[in-house]
Amino acid sequence: MSESWIVGINPVEGALSNDAERVRELVVEQGQRNARVLELAERAKALKITVNHRPREQLDKLAGEARHQGVAALYEAPPMAHENDLAALMERDGSNTLVLVLDGVTDPHNLGACLRSAAAAKVTAVIVPKDRAVGLTPVVRRASAGGADRVPLIAVTNLARTLRELKDAGVWITGLAGDTDTSVYGVDFKGPVAIVLGGEGEGIRRLTRELCDFVAKIPMPGTMESLNVSVATGVVLFEALRQRSAKR
Repeated sequence: MSESWIVGINPVEGALSNDAERVRELVVEQGQRNARVLELAERAKALKITVNHRPREQLDKLAGEARHQGVAALYEAPPMAHENDLAALMERDGSNTLVLVLDGVTDPHNLGACLRSAAAAKVTAVIVPKDRAVGLTPVVRRASAGGADRVPLIAVTNLARTLRELKDAGVWITGLAGDTDTSVYGVDFKGPVAIVLGGEGEGIRRLTRELCDFVAKIPMPGTMESLNVSVATGVVLFEALRQRSAKR
C-alpha cells in the first residue's frame, strides 16, 4: 500500500463516499468558499478525519499539474485486485457478469475515464495486462472521478491465458476493431460477456483478437475514422447495458 494525494472535488468526494477509512487527511485551501468544498470538510470532520487549511500555494504543489479546486485528500491506496479474485467476482455477478478488458491503454486520463464508465455501467471487473497499463496512479484516480474506488481493476500477467479462462467459464468475448463489417449494435451482449478494447493508436493485439468470439465496430457515418478509447468504451458498455436492461 502507498499514500498519494487525491485532488479535486469529485475525486475527493468519491474517496470519502466509498473508502473513507483510507483517507488520512483533508487539506482545504485557506479562505475557500465553495459550498461543495466546505461540505467535504464537514463530512471529513464527522468521519474523524483531520482537516487542515493551507495556502493555495501548498495545494498547487500537492496537485502538480492537476486542478485541485481547493481541496486535496491524502489517501492510502489499497492493493489492486488480484487475478485470483476474478473467479469470485464473476461468481458473485453470475449471468450479469460484464468484464471490460483494456489491451494496452497507457494514458492515465484514458484509463481513468474508462474506469469511470465501467463503474457507471456496473462492470464486474476491468482487466489490464501488467506490462501494458499505467496502474492506479493519482492521475488515473482523478480522471476516474471516483470510479477507481467502485470497480475492481485487475492487472494480469498473461492476458491471453486470462481470456482463455474467461471463455472456459462461459463468458463470450467481443473485441472492438474498425476493420470488420459487424456492428456492436448487432452483437448480443446479454449473459456473461467480456468486451475488449485496444490501446491508443494500436488497437487490440493479434493474439488478443484471435481469442475473441466476435469482433465488432462502432459504426461512424461521419468523417472520423476512430474514437478515443475511453469514448468507445462508454459507447459499447452502455449498448451492453441497454440490451441487458431491456425487457425479455
